[in-house]
Amino acid sequence: MNNKKVFIIAEAGVNHNGSIELAKKLIDVASDAGADAVKFQTFKAENLAIKNAEKANYQMENTDLIETQFQMLKKFEINAKIHKQLISYCNKKSIMFLSSPFDIDSINLLNDLGLNVLKIPSGEIINLPYLRFIGKLNKKIILSTGMANMDEIKNALDVLTRAGTKKNNITVLHANTEYPTPMQDVNLKAMLTIGKTFGVSYGYSDHTSGIEVDIAAVALGATCIEKHFTLDSKMEGPDHKASLEPHELKDMVKAIRNIELALGNGIKKPSNSEIPNIKIVRKSIVAKTIIKKGDIFNENNLTIKRPGTGINPMKWDELIGTKSKKDYGEDELI
Repeated sequence: MNNKKVFIIAEAGVNHNGSIELAKKLIDVASDAGADAVKFQTFKAENLAIKNAEKANYQMENTDLIETQFQMLKKFEINAKIHKQLISYCNKKSIMFLSSPFDIDSINLLNDLGLNVLKIPSGEIINLPYLRFIGKLNKKIILSTGMANMDEIKNALDVLTRAGTKKNNITVLHANTEYPTPMQDVNLKAMLTIGKTFGVSYGYSDHTSGIEVDIAAVALGATCIEKHFTLDSKMEGPDHKASLEPHELKDMVKAIRNIELALGNGIKKPSNSEIPNIKIVRKSIVAKTIIKKGDIFNENNLTIKRPGTGINPMKWDELIGTKSKKDYGEDELI
């Protein structure tokens, strides 16, 4: 992910609700918005949660209250056959297919399917066997750090690099796992702390409502942005409510690309578009009154006015006290 262009991941997650038709529509939306990748989630419910595991509050608010987390997850599983179909469809739509594996079987599946980039979800940052296994593959890795402290991030990076993944192949995303994330809990400056402390490419996995935090993250140097999106935020499911709708995703991508252009190269000089304005907006030294040849230039017979095609006013002191070599009319450039 170490390219100059911000890598934008449109996070479909489980917003396909278990339907391949919905998944393909989500791919259409992500491709149309101009995202670089569309990301799903790869897991087996049996490997992810025990049968009576509780749901998070945001999951309970947006799903069937009676079902367990295991039952909910079971509905969102996508098998190897569907993965192949979605990868093929992504290729057709010219967008990268990504997925977050939540267990070792899922890592193997994505590896067998030829994915070159793997996304480690926040919950797996303390999963030593998982991290060690994925690290041995020496893929490009995007590591989310929701709920983690700096020591946990360091430990995860150490495991990944010791297992064989090169540090420059890892992008670490600051994240908050509450859906939606309250603005006071975003702590976007922590993204910079991560980048500076560990010397890695950094970015932001966003679960806030709206797109302003993503734009701010890019302005602060994020090289990767991940954002949930959906076909309709009113659909039933755990993540729809905190996801962007299609037009919002398109607005976010457009805004990020504009910020990329606006950041520029850091060299301060007149831009090509403003060079013509120099002569119009800047000023020159002009005659304040009629000046005869031989008169002494002084503050009473000189002034500074537009246009900027004459003597630069920064040479004022050089001119004051010298003799005029010709006659000047009022308002004539010296």
